[in-house]
Amino acid sequence: MNEVPVRVVPRAGSGGAAAPGRRLQLQVLRHNPRDAASVPHWQSYELEEAEGMTLFIALGEIREKLDPSLQFDFVCRAGICGSCAMVIDGKPGLACRTLTRDHGSRITLAPLPFFELIGDLSVDTGKWMRSMSERLRGWLHLKQAAPDIDRIEQPMDPELAERIYELDRCIECGCCVAGCGTARMREDFVGAVGLGRVARFRLDPRDARSDEDWYAVVGDDDGVFGCMSLLACHDLCPKDLPLATQIAYLRRAMARQGLK
Repeated sequence: MNEVPVRVVPRAGSGGAAAPGRRLQLQVLRHNPRDAASVPHWQSYELEEAEGMTLFIALGEIREKLDPSLQFDFVCRAGICGSCAMVIDGKPGLACRTLTRDHGSRITLAPLPFFELIGDLSVDTGKWMRSMSERLRGWLHLKQAAPDIDRIEQPMDPELAERIYELDRCIECGCCVAGCGTARMREDFVGAVGLGRVARFRLDPRDARSDEDWYAVVGDDDGVFGCMSLLACHDLCPKDLPLATQIAYLRRAMARQGLK
């Protein structure tokens, strides 16, 4: 792929004579799949690093001052929504939580693989997440079909509530799926994010589904037995969730269920 020449983003002065920051070169893999004339290519941008700069700030500066056509996603800018996930120097991560000072002066950025490309660094993770959720029926199935709203809900053991909350912290950014070797080989693999959701509802005493029900959904090579335990999901999760541990628990539970 050809590379577009470097262009420079100058930083405005702040009134005082400050020492110039490090020069950063961001190499972005660009492509618009909806434009028949577009071909994937690297485009380089150069800018001055600021104190505490994140990749999100750097990309925003490029789009504001230099190239408004650059596509990337963001919502919360606080590592909560997962929208700004992309491949950073070869590893999936969140642009809003990645400090430029933790990388070299030349940083490569590419869209997450596996998901549908919208353009440049923007991918449609929502379509895949919705399909996965519908397949797993990833919502609480209450044991009571019509619970009495006047009855106070039974208290939950704090330790159990904390274990459930830990898995509820998933932001569905797609980093675990993008780095997953099994997902590259099995199109229907539910991924660590899907298996983490199963683990969450198995823990919840309010959910009516049994291990037999879950085995019918994820007890195959597109579920718990497809995972090759390469630990990419564990290493790449920006929320540091114990995904590999939960998959191991599920695999043992499903194996026991299959032997009955």
